[in-house]
Amino acid sequence: MKNLAICFLTLISLTGCQQQKIGFVDNVVLINDYQERVDIDSKLQLKIKAFKTRTDSLRSAFELEIKEAELRARKMSQSSIQKLSQELQQKEQVLQKSVQIEQQSIAQESQTLNDSIINKVIEFVKDYGKSNNFNYILGSNEAGSVLYGEDTSDLTQEILKALNAAYAKN
Repeated sequence: MKNLAICFLTLISLTGCQQQKIGFVDNVVLINDYQERVDIDSKLQLKIKAFKTRTDSLRSAFELEIKEAELRARKMSQSSIQKLSQELQQKEQVLQKSVQIEQQSIAQESQTLNDSIINKVIEFVKDYGKSNNFNYILGSNEAGSVLYGEDTSDLTQEILKALNAAYAKN
């Protein structure tokens, strides 16, 4: 019985003395420098540029239509001018609604893709922590969740390389 108690106390002592393996990552760097995020941002910028080009073209065409209507209005009766004005207002509303819908669509797509990237990074860090026997991997950010960490505990670049390598394989 005495030997069993000594073994139990020894086991508790050893497990209590084990050092915890803790690291941290800079969340902002990890997310922003992740190659998939860079690629997605490039694609979204192309969409935004194409949207802006289309919108500018539509607005220019509408402004030209307004100028032509102003010239025609000089020879019209008051009731015809009013009717033309209402038609132009309706066209402007349709144009504005179309632009707003496309803006919302791009914003929603961007948000969905960003959420997906964040979830992928979180899952990757969890898997990395498990496979490398970390007890904790903390995230630092501008708000200061990790105020100090030894450089040897900073896993940002190591995980970023592994994350980008995994993305490159796909």
